Amino acid sequence: MAKSIDIFNRRRLITSYFSVIISISLVLFLLGVLGFLILSSQRLANYFKEQVSITIFLKDNAKSADIEQLQKTLSIAEYVKSLKFTSKEEAAETFSEEIGEDFVTFVGDNPLQNSIDLSLKAEFAEPEKMRQLEKELSQNSFVSEVVYDKSLVALIHENVNRIGVILLIFSGLFTFIAVLLINSSIRLSIYSKRFIIKTMQLVGATRSFIRRPFILTNIRLGVLSALLAIGLLYGCLRYISSISAEFQIFSNTGDMIIVFTVIFIIGVVITWLSTYFAAQRFLNLNTNDLYY
Repeated sequence: MAKSIDIFNRRRLITSYFSVIISISLVLFLLGVLGFLILSSQRLANYFKEQVSITIFLKDNAKSADIEQLQKTLSIAEYVKSLKFTSKEEAAETFSEEIGEDFVTFVGDNPLQNSIDLSLKAEFAEPEKMRQLEKELSQNSFVSEVVYDKSLVALIHENVNRIGVILLIFSGLFTFIAVLLINSSIRLSIYSKRFIIKTMQLVGATRSFIRRPFILTNIRLGVLSALLAIGLLYGCLRYISSISAEFQIFSNTGDMIIVFTVIFIIGVVITWLSTYFAAQRFLNLNTNDLYY
């Protein structure tokens, strides 16, 4: 009889631990998915920003030495990702191919200008910084005009900021919900042992002595849950990469390390804090309150 009761209690304990691990793992997995979405959205935003280019048109009387010096200066500038020089002859040839006829022969002269196309780094592709850059480049005496799509830059900047705010709010809300769910799972597991806690307290055990085994046990559960969530997330990412190489998830190992590390830290920290405060709550209750 005693052996049957012991087996029953052991099974119930294992079931309790299993349910805690599964619930925490699912919450951490969803947090990891959200983390990858946030990092991917930032990469996507940077991609669109870097597609915006500035074209510097040069005067016909610009000296070759001045043009070469400008290219060297721009090539080492912190805001330039890449640049390309296009001569007026190359521009005329490209334009003729687009319209299907030699417009230079028709016009009698080549009205196009030498130009330099700049691709900016994402952090500099913003309206204010690009206006400042336009003003700075226009000060060169041999520069005829600096052109870029102002409306497109403003639209991208506005939409990126809006999406960033939405993601920030959503991630904050989801993280709060995740903390509540993990905390509820831990509290339920400790609730089933509230009489053991009070019994230990009545026989003279200190609060720290009573809390310690619960904290250590649930930290272990948090570690197992985090590892399970990381494994599940890794498997999903591996599957997505196998069916669609366009995502190139595994080319961004830095993002994976960040997300997996955050998942592990959250799994440990939240379970530790939740266990501490849940155990403290039952330690503060009167014996009669344990029945409600």
